[in-house]
Amino acid sequence: MPRPELPAGLPLTDEVLLMLELRAHPELFTQIAAHQGGELALQKKLRATFAPDVVSSAIQLSELRERGSIKFSRASNMWFDRIGLEQATPEAVAVHKARRFSGTILDLCSGLGGDSIALADHCDVTAVDLNPAACLRCWWNAESYGVQPNLQVECGEVELKDPGVHLVHLDPDRRPGSGGRTVRLEDAVPGLPFLKELIRKARGGAIKLSPAANFIGKFPDAELELVSLNGECKEATLWFGELAEPGLWRATVLPAGESLAGNPLDAWSETSEPGQFIYDPDPAIVRSGMIELLAERLELFRLDDAEEYLTGPNLVESPFVRAFEVIDVLPYKEKELRRYFRGAEFGQLEIKCRHIPVPIESLRKKLRLEGDQPGVLIVARVAGASRAIVCRRV
Repeated sequence: MPRPELPAGLPLTDEVLLMLELRAHPELFTQIAAHQGGELALQKKLRATFAPDVVSSAIQLSELRERGSIKFSRASNMWFDRIGLEQATPEAVAVHKARRFSGTILDLCSGLGGDSIALADHCDVTAVDLNPAACLRCWWNAESYGVQPNLQVECGEVELKDPGVHLVHLDPDRRPGSGGRTVRLEDAVPGLPFLKELIRKARGGAIKLSPAANFIGKFPDAELELVSLNGECKEATLWFGELAEPGLWRATVLPAGESLAGNPLDAWSETSEPGQFIYDPDPAIVRSGMIELLAERLELFRLDDAEEYLTGPNLVESPFVRAFEVIDVLPYKEKELRRYFRGAEFGQLEIKCRHIPVPIESLRKKLRLEGDQPGVLIVARVAGASRAIVCRRV
């Protein structure tokens, strides 16, 4: 039996009616994709047949589908709005999280459905969101992935939803009202009191947080997982109840799918002058505070207690670090650097720093790069002093 076009009881707001109009005219998107000229000419052409708001919405959705391809493998058939796409969990991250879940799931603040879709691939999911248009996007996006039969969508207040015996996934709104993005859990919707109450009441689950959020020390009995994708830290996942290992910290790097887990306070590493190789830890390692634990596992040293860069005499292959071979170590002084690079082999130079403020573009313009090799300049503290470490990527 075909699934209904609308979730049961969905309010027919103006935005929902506009989405229904767009869905009824797929030829709009065919014409947009085939257009060769500028947007003004395209708008004029389409407005001969369709209302201005329909045309503008179709063009915007087409642009969002192109941008969405970075996050979703089926973005060309999905339904997005700008803020929803920005806040949506990337497909690879959602699939990683969903592997811990089974049975029946409540996905609260489901948005356009990034997490709901991954969960519905092997669970029965009820997605709840206050925004009717977001609910409809979630419903249609689940159809694009073929998981709509495992999904129910409800439009309503998530605070009023009793978790009962379900596992729960929650993505609090980090852009409440008309303000900008917040990293304070107290300012999210629902806020910190609700998060703590949910952890107390529900069997278990996960709460999606910004990796920049002020979560440290607020959930002592939870497990915190920092997840990076392609070298960018995307999410802090707060695991609780039966899905958590209480007090554990975890850093996961995708697409490798490797995790480092432990207590950041249980490890200690020595510092050292730069060895033959410098290692830049993945952002998930840095944000989870597990630099010492990683150094201990890989038998590496820190350059300085105030730096995350690691070093060692041997080449280490690990998804948790990017390796650079050290060529020279110089004082971080402009005059010294200009003299050095005047006769060096480099024609391209990547400049990296973490804690020492470096005017990167200004410095690069002052260096004569007349060679033909790519190089890397890492500016970091070594034994308390600022150093410029000349490297090449391994």
